[in-house]
Amino acid sequence: MAGGAPPAGESERDEAREPAERLRSVHLEMVDAVLSGEGLPRVAELAGRATGSRVAIVVPRLGVTCAWPPSGPPEDILPELERYVVDRVRDRPAQRPEALREEIPISSGDELIGAVMRLAAGDERDAQALAGRELEFLHLAAVASLTEVAVFEAREEVEQNLRGSFMEELRARTDLEASEIVRRAGRLGCDLARGTVVLCAELSSDRPGHLVAVISGEYPGALAQLMDATLGQPARIYALLPAVDAERPGEATLAAARKLAARLGRHGPVGLSSFYTDPAEVGRAMQEAELVVDVLRQSDGLGGIDSQDIGTGTYRLLFRVLASHPEEVRSFYEDTVAPIVRYDDQYRTDLVGTLEAYLEQNCNMNATATAIYAHRHTVAYRLDRVRELTGLDPMQSEDRERLGLGLKAYRIIAPRLPR
Repeated sequence: MAGGAPPAGESERDEAREPAERLRSVHLEMVDAVLSGEGLPRVAELAGRATGSRVAIVVPRLGVTCAWPPSGPPEDILPELERYVVDRVRDRPAQRPEALREEIPISSGDELIGAVMRLAAGDERDAQALAGRELEFLHLAAVASLTEVAVFEAREEVEQNLRGSFMEELRARTDLEASEIVRRAGRLGCDLARGTVVLCAELSSDRPGHLVAVISGEYPGALAQLMDATLGQPARIYALLPAVDAERPGEATLAAARKLAARLGRHGPVGLSSFYTDPAEVGRAMQEAELVVDVLRQSDGLGGIDSQDIGTGTYRLLFRVLASHPEEVRSFYEDTVAPIVRYDDQYRTDLVGTLEAYLEQNCNMNATATAIYAHRHTVAYRLDRVRELTGLDPMQSEDRERLGLGLKAYRIIAPRLPR
């Protein structure tokens, strides 16, 4: 047989083996692209070169829309493809783009998460359907894309565990060094070296993960984490918001934080801490933000507190003191308005409300009477009772200031008072 013709059927096997080896080679290259970090643009290139076509990959979960070659006719097809795939993923009516020739779904079980697509390029060959072997390269690209999703989700799970562990330590420990906090936050993409504001939000949403993503998306460098309910406390989102301006970090960071809080506020109470320059005080900042949320949750039952007021001025100072020295705020409360709070609770009176109205109406007796729907003499009688019980005279300027501060102290520690 030496030098003779190959055995019958052997040439056919060789011809079949060559496409199979090519498929295997391209598959290994695609897997290597995913594992080495080159990602889906490289997968699209490999599929495009193998098929001689323009190939696009869209995976909304990863925020990926790419094609190879990166540009080509039609020039504006990628946004249209992205809308088409997003609609399909969300099970909405979707209009198939005219340039789309073949589409291979990227699926996990019954869940559609993206698509690999071959696009028209205008030549005669492209107008034809791909042969079965060529179509297999698109299927390989879909498998590689699913691997990319799995790698991304595994990485996200690890990072989420790291974020959760870090946040829990910040809340529970006071012995973490500033350098360690900065280092660990930096590994998670958050630079705390120039200071931070902490956000705490108790949000009613069936998509809390989406709200965490909103924080990360709208505030560059933020470290946000959903913390599960513990010890009777509801689940809350915590976020470390790093300084945004080297020239005036406190003012600029608080302004950016308030803008973010205003957006999240439609879903529930959102608390912000002061701006803390020392990373070692991040745990205290978290406590301060928690206190603000606690007060906002119960403010309706306490007569209401304006969420704008609670984040500024005297309230902000008291929150900061409460986070570090709670006994000081409690002592000030006891020395000022605690007697009238207890009197109201015991006798179902409204000395606290009358005093607040009096201060809000610039100490005008008639205006106070109108505001609380009471007679002027009733207002005068109640203010006398305030003086008798507290030893502070609402008619005297210095005493009025102490009473006003006492009322603010009461509002912020009320959630922690015994019922």
